[in-house]
Amino acid sequence: MASLNKVTLIGNLGADPDVRYLDGGNVVAQFNVATTEKFTNRNGEKVEQTEWFRVELWNDQAKIAEKYLKKGNPVYIEGRLRTETWTDKEGKERFSLRVRANTMQLLGSPGDRDGSEGAYESQPQQRQQAAPAPAPQAQPQQRQAPAPQAAPVKQQARREPEPTPFEANGGDDDLPF
Repeated sequence: MASLNKVTLIGNLGADPDVRYLDGGNVVAQFNVATTEKFTNRNGEKVEQTEWFRVELWNDQAKIAEKYLKKGNPVYIEGRLRTETWTDKEGKERFSLRVRANTMQLLGSPGDRDGSEGAYESQPQQRQQAAPAPAPQAQPQQRQAPAPQAAPVKQQARREPEPTPFEANGGDDDLPF
């Protein structure tokens, strides 16, 4: 059986990355990323729940992190979870989880590094404005001539098919329950 260990995070840096240059030429950058979930609980109170993740980047990506990542920056991280084991001062065995990132992308524009609006949030809006509005489907299909469109081919392929009208004359045999 196949297995998968994949983590995707979008959050903000808790501090500037800690970058170390190791013997042999390897570079490692370590930093914390905070993700925040906002929701309303059963009592109608707004709740904000923050989770912290320890992230490490290696070599070229670590150098990029050292140069561009700063406390508070929004960042996209993809990687896998790794368990670290160590013995503390009292001789107890301890465990922690770390995200070993293989993809890191800075979010937001270079002039906007305070995290108020990231590129991740603004890209969908830009695509919506650039895409032409779909033509109404009120005309019969045979009379509608294909019109040249400026949208890419994959924009045309994403159109949803017309829903099939509901027929109430039978069909009980097809119910899954």
